[in-house]
Amino acid sequence: MTNTEEHDVADGPATVVWTRMDTPIGRLLLAATAQGLVSVVFRADDEVTEAFLERLGRRLGMVPVEDSGESGRLAPAVAQLRAYFAGELRDFTLDLDWSLTAGFNRRVQRELATGVPYGSVVGYQDLADRVGEPGAARAVGTAMGANPLPIVVPCHRVVESNGGIGGFGGGLETKRTLLALEGVLPAPLF
Repeated sequence: MTNTEEHDVADGPATVVWTRMDTPIGRLLLAATAQGLVSVVFRADDEVTEAFLERLGRRLGMVPVEDSGESGRLAPAVAQLRAYFAGELRDFTLDLDWSLTAGFNRRVQRELATGVPYGSVVGYQDLADRVGEPGAARAVGTAMGANPLPIVVPCHRVVESNGGIGGFGGGLETKRTLLALEGVLPAPLF
C-alpha cells in the first residue's frame, strides 16, 4: 500500500487507486484503474483491505495507490455511492473496468448492470435466459458471487425464482438493506 502523498506522483495510467468509505452497510473499499471503477469490496477493515490490495495488485500487475476519494479517479464513484445511499441516485453513470471478470460471468454481470433497474429484482433463471443460457441458473449464482462491482453492478437485485431472497456475498442483512433502500422490501425492523 502506498500513502496518499505518493498518489500525485504515482497516479499514472498503469496504477490502480483505492479508497475506503463508510456507508450505512459498513465500510467499502473502492478501486479504479484508468479505465474506470474496477472493484467494490464489502467489510473493508484493515485486514480485508491489505489482503485484497495484495491480490488486486498481483492480478492487475499494478501497484495499488491510496487516494482520498475526494478528487481524481475515485471522486465520481464516491459521490455517486453517497447519493445512492442517501436515496438521491437511481442509476450509476460510472466508467467501469471489467478486467476482473470474463466470459459467462461478464455477460451476466453486464446484463444485470444494464437490464435490471433500481427498485426491481430478477430471478437467477430469468437472468440465465436473458444471456441465452437457459440451463445456467446456478451458474448465474456463481457469477453473482464473483461480481467485482457489487452495488454498482447490482447483484443484490438477483433473487430466487420461488420468491426467496437468495444469497449475497455482502451478507443477507446487507442485501435486505439494499433492497429496502430501493423500495423492494420493507425496511428492517432492527
